[in-house]
Amino acid sequence: MRKIIIGVLITMSYMGWSQEQPIPDSTQIKMTSYIAPLKDRPNVKVLGYDQSGVIRVLRPNNKSSLTCVADDPTKEGLELVCYSSRLDDFMQRGRDLRIQGVEVSEIHETRKKEIENGMLKMPEGQGLLYLFYGDVKNLNKKTGEVKDGYMRYVIYTPYATEELSGLPLKPSAPGMPWLMAAGTHRAHIMINPPKNE
Repeated sequence: MRKIIIGVLITMSYMGWSQEQPIPDSTQIKMTSYIAPLKDRPNVKVLGYDQSGVIRVLRPNNKSSLTCVADDPTKEGLELVCYSSRLDDFMQRGRDLRIQGVEVSEIHETRKKEIENGMLKMPEGQGLLYLFYGDVKNLNKKTGEVKDGYMRYVIYTPYATEELSGLPLKPSAPGMPWLMAAGTHRAHIMINPPKNE
């Protein structure tokens, strides 16, 4: 009997019992909305992951202009993202292509073609994106509280150029805004605050 019990326990560990359990929806919502501005936190749309690793809506948008995406449990480290909901289609297309195994350069090219032929909507004007990076060990998986991370900011401004924006194509000082992918559909202003050492 003892051998049977031991055998069952070993089998169960191989089937995933030894792995960490997925983070509950309520915790994913709290940890993800944490990086949004304080006034938006109760209302942002939140996307998170189910037990099989499939991304889905955990909370619909409720009087907020932001969509936030929980940490991908298949990737190393902790990464939380919030962006203007006007970018939903653009971001979702990128996620769909990544699931299909498409390389980053090809994702850029595919979305470019789809925007140009009208298949994919890319909003005019600007759209802000917040990115938070941290260590998983600094995440309280029961409360959703995170600490000791780094936040940077991206402002999508399609087809912006160095000449039109007045921004350089690379920073010349810590925290200085600069323009990346200038002149393209995914042109964006990078703002990387200096890190506290």
